[in-house]
Amino acid sequence: MDASQDACGGLICWLDDEGTDYPIAFFSTKFTPTQKNWSTIEREAFEVLTAVKKYRHWICGAKVIIYSDHNPLTFLVSAAPKSSKLMRWSLALAEFDLEFRFRAGKQNVAADALSRPGPVKPTG
Repeated sequence: MDASQDACGGLICWLDDEGTDYPIAFFSTKFTPTQKNWSTIEREAFEVLTAVKKYRHWICGAKVIIYSDHNPLTFLVSAAPKSSKLMRWSLALAEFDLEFRFRAGKQNVAADALSRPGPVKPTG
């Protein structure tokens, strides 16, 4: 998963016995003007909450590993968040078996691409 200033996106992968990821679903959504004003941790946490809600029927009861290039996100479910918004989202995520792992942006290419605006087309 990844969030930029303008959007968030991610994908669900199936991991085979050899450790190879196979993408099976993608999502991407633009942020509203209000969401664009949120802090980075809030945008990143919102992205996780959005994905979990969207794919709830696929992940319920399963161990889910979430890879993100935003390291503070790893503390979302293990420590008490400082804001009430993050606290509510942390409680909403508590029903799932989530593990957060850091993955540098260069290694998280698919999610990074889904959270960025597409190429600008020339006008005229």
